[in-house]
Amino acid sequence: MVDVMVEVQSRKLSYSANKLGVSVLLMATVWMVLSAPVAWGQAVAPQPAAAASQPAASPVASDLTFDVASVRPSGLDMATIIADRQAGKMPRLGAHVDASRAEYTWMSLKDLITVAYDVKTYQITGPAWMDGMSAQRFDIVSKMPEGASKDYAPKMLQALLAERFHLKLHFETQEHPVLALVIGKGGPKLKESPASAPIDPDAPLKPGERQMDGPNGPIRVTTNPDGSTTSNMGANGTYTMRTDGQTIHMEADTMTMAGFADMLTPIMQIGGTGGKQVVDMTGLMGNFQVAVDFSMADIMAAARAQGVAMPGGGGAMGGTAATEASDPGGGGATAYASVEKLGLKLESRKAPVKQLVVDSAEKMPTEN
Repeated sequence: MVDVMVEVQSRKLSYSANKLGVSVLLMATVWMVLSAPVAWGQAVAPQPAAAASQPAASPVASDLTFDVASVRPSGLDMATIIADRQAGKMPRLGAHVDASRAEYTWMSLKDLITVAYDVKTYQITGPAWMDGMSAQRFDIVSKMPEGASKDYAPKMLQALLAERFHLKLHFETQEHPVLALVIGKGGPKLKESPASAPIDPDAPLKPGERQMDGPNGPIRVTTNPDGSTTSNMGANGTYTMRTDGQTIHMEADTMTMAGFADMLTPIMQIGGTGGKQVVDMTGLMGNFQVAVDFSMADIMAAARAQGVAMPGGGGAMGGTAATEASDPGGGGATAYASVEKLGLKLESRKAPVKQLVVDSAEKMPTEN
């Protein structure tokens, strides 16, 4: 997952604006987590194919590096993001790659590793300073070599991280505690959905719509008039997220159970499951409509546990105080209840998990 920095400077906000800001902040937090490189709707994230499937005549085949790259601590802060969200704007965050430029905005080193190596954040084992909502964020602006395919950008990013952060890592598979997504006692209560059409990256954007690069193609994000956010991932489905001040509600279509497990993982980890991955063990095939709710109080409790300054006792919109955390040590009773309503449940088990282990890395990059 993309562990999201949530930095609220309450002294600069009035009390009412602060309460509203927390709700927007949490929505931005969850949106960022769920917009991480996650293979929604797919059992396995696509891996780099054999050399034969790569562009046949790329000038960078033997020298996978950006022509020029600037790596700096991010100039964005949470106050700016909150202000943009309140104004109905979607900040330009995450990875944006085209034929001439590769930009990575407001991303932690762990986020950058997920993009470079096509893994999920819960697959990364590294030093504690890489984790949590207070992890340092960076902005990278780089120039693609002339004639290079953007398919090579992840490899170029790998080289950049090794050069600027002195990143060294390796893969290994170990047995870890997981949360198994299984069928409940009464059987599944899921509605099947048809496959979605892929997104044409060259199609004009609709009003209020922004496009970002995902691991399986473009993602188009819209902030709706009611404050909800809709993310269209093309063939991987669409999900909408909204809040009533007490609970954040997410609903998605065209979701496989493997994709649902991927969606649940960052949600449960926000609530504090000790980094456990949610693994699909339902055996269900096809695409489905799913929905999940989770408590803002649980999110705030998790943020405070990570040392983030959050206003006490509040956090809801319109002056409605959020209730106490339902399960500060777990993913939150609301999330578990949502899974059970679908005729599914989460069980603690052990399973082999492929991990990317960070052997060493610098907290700050070398100078440009």
